[in-house]
Amino acid sequence: MVVPTPDLSAFEVADVDCALIEPDELAGALLDSPGRSVDAWRTRIAGGDSALPVAGHAVPDATGVAVTSAEHAVAVFRHTTAVAAELRTALAAELRPYQVRGVSWLREAVGAHGGAVLADEMGLGKTLQAIGCLVGRADEGPQVVVCPTSLVGNWAHEIARFAPGLRTMIWRGGPLEAIDSKTVVLTGYPTLRMHSTVPMEQQWATAVFDEAQVLKNPRTQVSKAARAIAADARIALTGTPVENHLDELWALLYLVAPQLFGHKAQFRRRFVRPIADGSLAAATRLRAAIEPVVLMRKKSQVAGSLPPKIHADLICDLTVEQQQLYDRVLEQAIDDGFGSGAQRQARVLAALTALKQVCNHPSLVTDDCDGLSGRSGKLDLCTDIVANNLETDSPTLIFTQYRKTGELLVRHFGEQFRVSVPFFHGGLDQKERADIVRRFQNDGGPKVLVLSLKAGGTGLTLTRAADVIHFDRWWNPAVEAQASDRVHRIGQTRTVTVTTLTTSTTVEEHIAAMHARKSALSEIADASGVAELARWDDDRLIATLRRKRVR
Repeated sequence: MVVPTPDLSAFEVADVDCALIEPDELAGALLDSPGRSVDAWRTRIAGGDSALPVAGHAVPDATGVAVTSAEHAVAVFRHTTAVAAELRTALAAELRPYQVRGVSWLREAVGAHGGAVLADEMGLGKTLQAIGCLVGRADEGPQVVVCPTSLVGNWAHEIARFAPGLRTMIWRGGPLEAIDSKTVVLTGYPTLRMHSTVPMEQQWATAVFDEAQVLKNPRTQVSKAARAIAADARIALTGTPVENHLDELWALLYLVAPQLFGHKAQFRRRFVRPIADGSLAAATRLRAAIEPVVLMRKKSQVAGSLPPKIHADLICDLTVEQQQLYDRVLEQAIDDGFGSGAQRQARVLAALTALKQVCNHPSLVTDDCDGLSGRSGKLDLCTDIVANNLETDSPTLIFTQYRKTGELLVRHFGEQFRVSVPFFHGGLDQKERADIVRRFQNDGGPKVLVLSLKAGGTGLTLTRAADVIHFDRWWNPAVEAQASDRVHRIGQTRTVTVTTLTTSTTVEEHIAAMHARKSALSEIADASGVAELARWDDDRLIATLRRKRVR
């Protein structure tokens, strides 16, 4: 029997004004003329059984010719509600509704297709959603997370913070010891590339690839090594699934769901070439094809679930060069002695400044400025964030307390991205400062602005940006908050993302701990935190400054 194609000419898809309301709030929400669909959903949420009219789930698919069925809408609601209840006990975090849906969706996509790409905009918590998925699969066997080397420490920190029931093991090469369930192995892409045969010998319950745009070229050794990992489920996390061309998207799809997107030539014929020729129909077909395995949300789409400011505290790893230099600088300070009285505070400040500069970049201490990339975990991570923001046209402010660090950032981003980056600092006169602010605030102005924390931390309005990066840590959290408020003020219409970069195993972790305990001193001067350390005896001081080694 031939089923006739329905005539859709009488229908059209139109945007309508909507109020974004969480399920828990729907029962008491005051709505004008809510209609049968709202009544039906209120009954469902309360645990009853009520048939949904078409308007109750009329979410069109990417092609605009079909809507979600009532059965599917209810099934999604029930599954997501169950996941929310589970995560309340499994995670030491209160997930926002869209994050709960993200975890639920990951589980659905993995169950149906064996893999998924979570491509939420930066700042929406992809790491936390992935951890929620890892927790749910912990009993199925060991799991592995592959990420840029600079983020390995951050993953260890986040799992320990949000999922204390999981164990983590950092793998830097060599044989893998026996691994049991509830263990998550963390490793960097360079390690995977150089020791690719080792992970292949293990069957993994889940493999997570963070900042998966690293794998955009399927012919590279690291991409081949990633595809060779034997995993029951593969999850790719990226804020930029397409950086330059659609072949990069295919590489990620082939990584997580090769059974759906195994033929590159077919993908190019169906999507890449016609889209390049301007075919809207092909673009629509592509959205429909990837919908089952790609979830991509922007802050504007989930704004009702977001606070006005998102804080992201990222932990950066030291490179080998930084580790060795950090130890040498500290040993030299110990050999020279810290003295006593006023002299002691000056020497402690000098040692702290040198160590914090090493955390920023070794060239700030050694003056060896040849080749800045790959020598500082913090600079590499900051570069990744800026690259993502440039790709998404998101102007960014970067604060540092050091003039030399600011100059290094300006040089590096200019060389890396071929962009002009102004530096707002105390050495500029009033006219020069005003000109930088005016140019940055104008549409078409610089995409990145570096600021001295003292000179740019107060009195400015820079609301063209909604992304702030604190490149190094100040003793007083109030000073960082004042700087962040350059964008989080009247005139800002977007959710602001504030990212702080902390180098693991160093004195920066002590500063971060002071922030967490809210015990930082109230004075704005940097010397306030130094004065506290200078009062300690040598043993306690050295123990705080010394690098804490990890496995």
